[in-house]
Amino acid sequence: MTVITLGLVGAGKIVRDQHLPALAESRDFRLLATADPRARLASMPGYASLTEMLEAHPELEAVAICTPTHLRYSQARIALERGRSVLLEKPPGATLSEVEELVELAERHGGTLFAAWHSRFAPAVAEARDWLRERRIQRVEIDWREDVRVWHPGQAWIWEPAGMGVFDPGINALSIATTILPRAFFLRDARLWIPSNCQAPIAAALTFSDAEGTPIVADFDFRQPSPPIWSIHVETEAGRLSLLRGGCRLELDGRCLLDAEEREYPNLYARFAELIRQRRSDVDLAPLRHVADACLSAWREPTEPFIE
Repeated sequence: MTVITLGLVGAGKIVRDQHLPALAESRDFRLLATADPRARLASMPGYASLTEMLEAHPELEAVAICTPTHLRYSQARIALERGRSVLLEKPPGATLSEVEELVELAERHGGTLFAAWHSRFAPAVAEARDWLRERRIQRVEIDWREDVRVWHPGQAWIWEPAGMGVFDPGINALSIATTILPRAFFLRDARLWIPSNCQAPIAAALTFSDAEGTPIVADFDFRQPSPPIWSIHVETEAGRLSLLRGGCRLELDGRCLLDAEEREYPNLYARFAELIRQRRSDVDLAPLRHVADACLSAWREPTEPFIE
């Protein structure tokens, strides 16, 4: 098949850690350039803005938006209005209304829009979803904890309202939960802990339930000493299913069913290529909607200042 030409908007940590390695092995994409006013990648054209990159490379067919969250809408709009396909790093936007507008723009201009919930592409997620489909779920426990100093060093934007604080990783857990659980679930209670010098939470405790009253509890924390904990446990009548290591390991009552290396971003780009060739979009707002619900209705607890 024809290789798809791609530009990256943003050249920060997530690009260097995940996007570049995935693109290096991809047979679907050829990376041509980046757009970032503050950073450049070696051996590749770099531009200060997306507009400059598109003008210099009219052959670009797609872009991946990897900027801080509050910039994604404006960047995606530029690309979609020029007929390019767009991958949005998670979360796809700062607000639901922004992303809904982008969906309309993609439809109007004929481009693909892909909300890239990368954690859904972890190796054990699909198997967990299939196993749970026919089970009666009794309780769900989500434990998502990591050290912000390790995973987001020096990233001040994450403490701003659109940065989402601990929901930046926590939304990964919600993206998995909304995939593997067979019924929709809804927020019942939320508590956020916000450092006195920040505008976004450093920890969150959430309680959900589905239409049958199944309890679903989630604890997110940015203060976890390494190693991180990225786990989802589902109690069923047939046993306790556990997704561990962010979805790389699957256990049933402590017995390993699957343990594989993390390959989220190669799988993510394969899906993006498939959507582009089919001229379709894939934008699921469920994870972002849960975060919006939590921020709207949560009790807010002040806590000690965050020090990098």
